[in-house]
Amino acid sequence: MLNKFMKRGNRKGSKSDDIGFSPNPRGSGIVASSNVVVNHASRVGAPSGPNATPQGAGGAVVVASQPTGSVEALPLFKDVPAAERQNLFMRKLQICSFQFDFSDTLKSVREKEIKRQTLMEIIEFIQSGSGKIHETVQEEMIKMVSINIFRCLPPSSHENTGVEATDPEEEEPFLEPSWPHLQLVYELLLRYVVSQDTDTKVAKRYIDHSFVLKILDLFDSEDPREREYLKTILHRIYGKFMVHRPFIRKAINNIFYRFIYETERHSGIGELLEILGSIINGFALPMKEEHKLFLVRALIPLHKPKPVGLYHQQLSYCITQFVEKDYKLADTVIRGLLKYWPVTNCQKEVLFLGELEEVLEATQGAEFQRCMVPLFRQIARCLNSPHFQVAERALFLWNNEHIVSLIAQNRNVILPIIFDALEKNIQSHWNQAVHGLTVNVRKMFLEMDVQLFEECQKQYEDKVSRAKDVEEQRLLTWKRLAEVAGEDMLTA
Repeated sequence: MLNKFMKRGNRKGSKSDDIGFSPNPRGSGIVASSNVVVNHASRVGAPSGPNATPQGAGGAVVVASQPTGSVEALPLFKDVPAAERQNLFMRKLQICSFQFDFSDTLKSVREKEIKRQTLMEIIEFIQSGSGKIHETVQEEMIKMVSINIFRCLPPSSHENTGVEATDPEEEEPFLEPSWPHLQLVYELLLRYVVSQDTDTKVAKRYIDHSFVLKILDLFDSEDPREREYLKTILHRIYGKFMVHRPFIRKAINNIFYRFIYETERHSGIGELLEILGSIINGFALPMKEEHKLFLVRALIPLHKPKPVGLYHQQLSYCITQFVEKDYKLADTVIRGLLKYWPVTNCQKEVLFLGELEEVLEATQGAEFQRCMVPLFRQIARCLNSPHFQVAERALFLWNNEHIVSLIAQNRNVILPIIFDALEKNIQSHWNQAVHGLTVNVRKMFLEMDVQLFEECQKQYEDKVSRAKDVEEQRLLTWKRLAEVAGEDMLTA
C-alpha cells in the first residue's frame, strides 16, 4: 500500500526538460458525441491582433490558447454549416486543452464527460475526412495533444521511497487513472498521423524533433496500454516523416545507452525494440556502417542488464534480423553473445542458448569457423551445468539440422572440445533427461566419424589416467608429510 501511495503522490520529472518543455498537470477522460465551448469573459466576436488567423475557406478561425473559462457544450460538426466547421474545430480544441484531476473520480464529472465526448467527435471528424483541416488548426491540435500527453510520469516503486529496488519482473505496474480519456488523445494523434489528408510538409512543422523526443520520453510509462499506443504512433511517424528517421534512430540509441550503462531501469525497451525490428527488416543492402555500429554498440550490449528477460524476445528478433540481412555479421554477433554470457544466472543462460540457435540457423560455414572454438568451449560448460534446463537446452542444439551440418563439417575441431563434457555427463549428471540426450549426441558423433571418436576416447582415457596418477601422487605426498610431522612431534 505504501508503494502505491507514493507512486500516486509523486511524479518524476520528464526527461524532456532539457528542451524547454514544462509539463502540465495530469491529463485527461473518454466517449460518444455531443457538443462544447469555453466561455471566455474577454472573448469578442471576431479575432483580432497578433494571434488572429487569416480568413480561410472555412471562415475566421479563433486561435486556441490555454483556456481559463468554464467548459460548456458545443454543437456537433454535422449541425453547423461547412464554412463554420474550422472555427468550431478550434473551439472544441480549447475544451480538450482543459486539464482535470482524475485521481478524484467525483470531481468535475460533467466537465470530464464533455471533454471526453468532444474528443470522440474530433476523432470521428478527422477519420471521416469530412474536410481539409486548416494549417493553424493543425498546429493548435498538436498543442492540445501535447498539453494532455506530455506530463510527469509516476516514479517507480523504488524511487523516492527509500525502498530497495526490486526485480522489474515482480513489480506491479502503475496504471494511469486518466487512461480512458488519455486513450482518446492518443487515438486522435494516431488518426492525424496516418490520415491521407495530413500533408507531411505541413505536419513536420509541428511534429518536429522536440515533439519526437517527448514521445520517446513517454516510453518509460509503466502503463502497457500507453506504451502500445506510443509504439504504433512512433512507428507511423518513422514511416511517414522520412526527414525524422536518422534522428529517431539516434534518440533510441541514446535511450539504450542510458539504460545499459546507467539505470538498467526502463519500462519501454521491449516496445522500442519492436519498432527497431521492423526498421531493421527494411534496411537496404549493402548495410550502412551506421547500422553495424548500432548493432555492436547498442543491441549486443543490451544482453548485459539483469532484466534482459523482459525484452529478450524482441532483442533476439532484432539480432537475428541483422544476421539474416548480412550473414557476415554472424561472427560479430556470436562473439558478442559470448562476451555477455551470464555466469550465475541460469534463466538468462537458457535465453542465450535459444537466441544462439536462431543466430546459428542463419550462419554460413566461413563465419561459423571463425568463432566455433570459443563458442563450443562455452557450450561444453553449458553441457555440464548442474541446472538441468541449461544442459538440456544446450543439447537441443543437436536437434537442428543446419547446426548439425555445421558441426559435422568441423567435427575434427569441435568433438575434441566437447568430448570431455559428454563423457562427464554420461558418468555423473544427476538428471536422467540430460543423461539420455547426451547419449544420443555421443552416438551421433560416433556415427559421423568412428576413427575421430576413437581417437578422442583414447585421449580422454589417457587424460583420466594421468589425472588419477596425479591424484595418487598428491595423496602419497600428503601422507609422507603427515608421517614426518608425526615423527617430529614425538622427537620434540
